[in-house]
Amino acid sequence: MRKIMILAGEESGKIYADRIRERLDGCEVRTYSDYGFETADLAVFGLWEVLKRIFFFMRVKRTMERAIREWRPDAVLTIDYPGMNLKLAAYAKSLGIRAVHVVCPQVWAWHQGRIPKIEASLDKLCCFFPFEPGLFKPGFAEFVGHPLLEQFEGLERKVQPDLVALLPGSRRGEVARILPVLLEVARCYPQFRFAIPAAHKRALGWIREMKLPGNVEVREGGARELLLSARCAVVASGTATLEAALCRCPTVLVYKVGPLLAAFLRRALTGTRYVGLANIIWDRCAARGEERKDEEQPMPELLQENFTVGTVCAHIEPWLKDLALCAQAASRLGKIAGLLKSDGEAIGKIVEAL
Repeated sequence: MRKIMILAGEESGKIYADRIRERLDGCEVRTYSDYGFETADLAVFGLWEVLKRIFFFMRVKRTMERAIREWRPDAVLTIDYPGMNLKLAAYAKSLGIRAVHVVCPQVWAWHQGRIPKIEASLDKLCCFFPFEPGLFKPGFAEFVGHPLLEQFEGLERKVQPDLVALLPGSRRGEVARILPVLLEVARCYPQFRFAIPAAHKRALGWIREMKLPGNVEVREGGARELLLSARCAVVASGTATLEAALCRCPTVLVYKVGPLLAAFLRRALTGTRYVGLANIIWDRCAARGEERKDEEQPMPELLQENFTVGTVCAHIEPWLKDLALCAQAASRLGKIAGLLKSDGEAIGKIVEAL
């Protein structure tokens, strides 16, 4: 029986891991959770947040290296979460174990000097965006398409005109920094219903700790269903913004990090004008010489000091007043899916790489 270790440190990666695991019939699979580590504990963001838990992350690394060494899987598949996962993949490869990583680190945005180290750490890199393999040596990286596409094919939007989606992120720090602003936005529009799909049970608890306006409903999960039915959305930067694009839900992307990390990112992010995946895909395709008819980016971005109650309201209010403007925004987002298709099925190609 083949032994496969699948390591996903965040909720979005865990979704892909579950789908890959379904394809591994006859294989024994182990994950972070088999060694006592859950994604809600692993998924922290920001320099200060990581430093506060540095001893925990050192323990995670030691534990998982020991697990790789003692269990000796036939392959280690790491999914995103590069700060930890690339180190564990490199350790596996040093032991002669096949190391495959899913989701290209964002070398196109910052620090391209990491490319040789990534190539040395892995046997194969599976990329979700078509412009990424060209950054690496031939044969190392493969564009497999985006796994989300298969889940959205055939889904139709059935808009509830009075419903707005709020997605504040899945990490505690994200919820703490982003949700209070979104709740104030909801208070500005008492005639509309606002819904928050908690990413997991812990997030549900964090959200319910806050004082929620009467027109705000909290749900456990169901983000996709909400995005398909909402008139528009305000979404924290991350995979959820790509889901919003694939749902063709008019969306404002928002994000805020601590001042130290913000200062670092402003200096480091030199390879992209945007942080949102839909906007990056749209922009990169133009850079490759493809026709881009719409000069307006598909998803407005409000970051750091630009993320306020007033700026969010200024962006969503036209959509709340005019459904025709919503339709125009949805049309722009609808073009993103075509740019993410490969010549095969993404999950199947990842399994083949093992």
